[in-house]
Amino acid sequence: MELSSLGLGTYLGPSSDAADTAYTEAARTFFATGGTVFDTAANYRGGRSERALGAAFQGLAREDFFVSTKAGYIPMPEAGPGEGPQAWFHRVLEGPGILSVDDLVDGCHALTPRYLAHQLDISREALGLETLDLFHLHNPEQQLPHLGAEPFYARVEQAFEACEGFVREGRIRAYGVATWNGFRVPPGKPDHLSLERLLAAAQSAGGPAHHFSWIQLPLNLAMPEAFLAPTQILGGQRMTPLQAAQAAGLSVQASASIMQARILSQLPADLVDAFGGATPAQAALQFTRSCPGVTVALCGMGRIDHVTENAAVMRLKKIDPAVLSGLFG
Repeated sequence: MELSSLGLGTYLGPSSDAADTAYTEAARTFFATGGTVFDTAANYRGGRSERALGAAFQGLAREDFFVSTKAGYIPMPEAGPGEGPQAWFHRVLEGPGILSVDDLVDGCHALTPRYLAHQLDISREALGLETLDLFHLHNPEQQLPHLGAEPFYARVEQAFEACEGFVREGRIRAYGVATWNGFRVPPGKPDHLSLERLLAAAQSAGGPAHHFSWIQLPLNLAMPEAFLAPTQILGGQRMTPLQAAQAAGLSVQASASIMQARILSQLPADLVDAFGGATPAQAALQFTRSCPGVTVALCGMGRIDHVTENAAVMRLKKIDPAVLSGLFG
């Protein structure tokens, strides 16, 4: 299957039936326009985003689309009558022995193998799929400042061992890490992620044929670090995150491509024209999808009109990397 250069994200939106229906319709429209990549997470909209995509996938040939999801955060759903978060946590996670309070970081994040397996099965059921294409550890760098480097990478290795097991069982095809700060900030920052150390953990967990194949990180005109900043050291050389991913043979999902629409009003008209985009959103997407090393640019699209506007960029020629670099001097 050919992956589309644009992927539909499902992060934002209210937890309502109307938003669920809109996401399902948007996903179906995106697929009809040639979009094949869909990204979600167990905690997006309390699990409703996964279920909305599951409804959209009904009737589609499984080999015709690619879906990634994430686990790590505690996806507190809408509480039942008289049930608060603590009661829900005990009933769903602590009581059955899936997760204890001691496993939590910041009261909201966990990467234990049993919890990851539990979340993966919930995602598979919600999406209506036996096998998911990609399973991310969700913002693992949140645990780094609390654990310290050595315990943290040991925990990641345990999580990767679990993911290798999921691959063997046919529950996923590949795994990765979906990050926010981890790859963008330089070494020395408390939440800096070393791609080299993650690759070493994958090697230990799965050997030379490990299935750590993807990373996800934000990239847009206001947050260009993945393209510009040499935050990674690989083989003794300083590289940008995109360069390091390319050198390691990893595919890249670029998230927040239009920064939740917050940058669109700031784009000058001449830049929009130069990028061949008829709208600011299309120009912003052109920047992200054109950066060398980006496999898929993700963009939240919860309505059909968003899809209609954004999907048009998939028919445009990508921007020359020299032009992209010139934007920043």
